[in-house]
Amino acid sequence: MGLEAVLDEIREKGKKEADAIRAESKVDSDRILAEANRKVAEIKTGAEDVSKKQESRIIAQEVSAANLLVKRELLNTQKGLLDEVYESTRSEIAKLPESFHREAIKKLLTEAKKEIPKGSIHCNARDAAAAKAVLTDKEFSGFTLGEPVDIDGGILIEGEGNELQIDYSYRTFMNKVWESGLKDASDLLFG
Repeated sequence: MGLEAVLDEIREKGKKEADAIRAESKVDSDRILAEANRKVAEIKTGAEDVSKKQESRIIAQEVSAANLLVKRELLNTQKGLLDEVYESTRSEIAKLPESFHREAIKKLLTEAKKEIPKGSIHCNARDAAAAKAVLTDKEFSGFTLGEPVDIDGGILIEGEGNELQIDYSYRTFMNKVWESGLKDASDLLFG
C-alpha cells in the first residue's frame, strides 16, 4: 500500500469523523434550539397569561371604581331629594292652621303631664296664643307659659326646678318618624 493510499485512507477517515462530528453537532444544536424555542414559548405563554390576568384585574378595578362612583352620586342625589322632602314637610306643617297647632299642643301637654305634673311649657312665638288658650283649661292649671323658643312647632316642657325636661317639638317627632321610615320611603321613591 502506497503512501498515497494511506493518505487517502486517513483523509477519508478524517472526513468521516468530521461528518460524524458535524452530524452530532447538528443534532445537539437542533436539540438545544428546540429546547430554547420551547422555553421561549413557555415564557411567552406565561407572559401572555400574566398580561391577560393583569388586564382583567385592571378592568375589574376600573369597572368597580366606576360603579362605586355612580352609586355614590346616586345616593347623594337621593339624599338631596329626601332632604328636600324633609324640609318641605317641615314647611307644610308650619303652614297648618292655628287650630291644628292648638290641638297638637293640647295632646302633647296631656301626654307630658303623665311625667311632669307641673311646670312651664315653651313653644314658638307663632303658637303662643294657642298655648295660652290650652293653658286656660283646668286640666293644665299646674303649667305656665314660658318664653318663646326657636322650634318649628310643638312644645318643650320643664318641670318645677328645671330638673326634668321633655322635648315634644315637631322636629323631634319628625326625626323619629324619619329615621324609622327612611328605608321604606327610600324604597318607595327609588325602588
